[in-house]
Amino acid sequence: MKQALRIYGLMIAALLVTGIRAALFAQQANKGQVAQTEKLFALQFTDAKRDSMLDGLNNNIKLYEYLHRQNIANNLAFPSYFSPVLPGMHFKDHQQAIHWNIPAKISLPKNRNELAFYSIEQLASLLRSHQISSVELTTFFINRLKKYGNTLHCVIEITDTIAMQQAKKADANFAKGIDKSLLQGIPYGIKDLFAAKGTHTTWGTPPYRNQVIDENSYVAQKLEDAGAVLIAKLSLGELAMDDIWFGGMTRNPWNIATGSGGSSAGSAASTAAGLVAFAIGTETYGSIVDPSMRCGVTGLRPSFGSISRSGAMALAWSSDKVGILAKSAEDAAVVFAYLHGTDGLDGSAVNMPFNYTGISDLHKLKIAYAANYIDSIPAYSFEKQVIATIQQAGGKVTPLIFPDTLKADALLSLIISAESAAAFDPLTRANLDDSMVQQWKDRWPNVFRTGRFVPAVEYINAIRMRYRIMQQADPILEQYDIIITSPETGDQLAVTNLTGHPSVTLPVGFNKAGMPVAISFIGKLYQEADLLAFVHWYQQHTAFHLKHPAAFTE
Repeated sequence: MKQALRIYGLMIAALLVTGIRAALFAQQANKGQVAQTEKLFALQFTDAKRDSMLDGLNNNIKLYEYLHRQNIANNLAFPSYFSPVLPGMHFKDHQQAIHWNIPAKISLPKNRNELAFYSIEQLASLLRSHQISSVELTTFFINRLKKYGNTLHCVIEITDTIAMQQAKKADANFAKGIDKSLLQGIPYGIKDLFAAKGTHTTWGTPPYRNQVIDENSYVAQKLEDAGAVLIAKLSLGELAMDDIWFGGMTRNPWNIATGSGGSSAGSAASTAAGLVAFAIGTETYGSIVDPSMRCGVTGLRPSFGSISRSGAMALAWSSDKVGILAKSAEDAAVVFAYLHGTDGLDGSAVNMPFNYTGISDLHKLKIAYAANYIDSIPAYSFEKQVIATIQQAGGKVTPLIFPDTLKADALLSLIISAESAAAFDPLTRANLDDSMVQQWKDRWPNVFRTGRFVPAVEYINAIRMRYRIMQQADPILEQYDIIITSPETGDQLAVTNLTGHPSVTLPVGFNKAGMPVAISFIGKLYQEADLLAFVHWYQQHTAFHLKHPAAFTE
């Protein structure tokens, strides 16, 4: 979740200790309680109408009590599925073969620490030329996790036993000439809201610290099938908010006095510090964009539904997305190639082709920038330098007014509040949220309580307004192949999370304090291949993604 989820007037939790709480949970409601409760929802009925409502309200209370006795688990599906596809949209459906360029002349560095920042294709080359084994590579990265993990507070569990089993299997397959994928033998980390057999799945918070889910999530299984090696469950802000969990605050490798951003905090920090070859994260509202921006990594937030979420913690069914934090766009493309699609268990997930070539022709691309965010900032700004780089290479960049007056932030916050309250209903009713680390007013315990006071009618109307935003924003977003924008300026982050559009956030420079500065490139729905190819082009013409935090290069 975004570092500080804005609730816009929903924060009324102080009322929960008043007679209003009794009105909602009493065995029998009365007219006076109804009159008091009306104030929460900006309603005003006559006394006669309140009297007429009592039978229905009391029947509802009995139904609520029945539902509460069911103790509905987080993994029970929400069968009303959100789709970002509007009527009239059409997409290609043929998956073509992807040809990766594994470099031939890669050698082991004299300084082994440099391996930490090798690309996936470079590591794949070393493994296939037998200059290093997967067991050796896995041991190397695990040692880095043990050396730096406590400094960054980015690791919840090192999966030594699983990692060695998977690494040995990868080596055995190489010896037999079996090559499952470019990821075979490559060590990675996963945000600890994904289930993986043989591990704890803590969701980053004390109430679930000892939780074991004895199954593989879709993502963990797909990566295992591809031969990748799971070496760590990585930290997340508890229940996917911010960068604070029961182990402390996940630190930014560029300045450990600061946080890494949230909620894919450990995934971003460990990738930036070279503790894993790549990492898996999620986003509901900025949880890939924010830590990618802060930690200077390349974060892919794919189109909504591009990767199945089965076996992952549910926060907000209509906004949760699985994504990738990597050292480059090319690395993100490699991982996405093996993850995109569905197992049929996530009703919102779809099978869309990913026809990645790594080639981007600027002359054929329609590129725009958010003029209402960028035009007013100084000429020497990083955003304008990005535009200049594209223009100097022959690309045409058109100004556009990003749709920014749609109350997207307030709508998305309300939707998330209601859906997350449902997802963690048993936690709230059992008062287990009292043991959570983050107890500020704008954090989950209070958001969940507040979300219970969102009427079904208002939630449904917020969803309908979301559809209106899609109708208004999509003609603009789908008109361009690439839209350049600041990662968290204005309402674009909320708008694109509502519409489900993909984005890549990446470093484009460093400020005077030596901290990375980022840009976001927004792409068309399900056109991750074009988006990543463009980012790959940009990174080939710059070198910002090749810079690494000095404290972790030794």
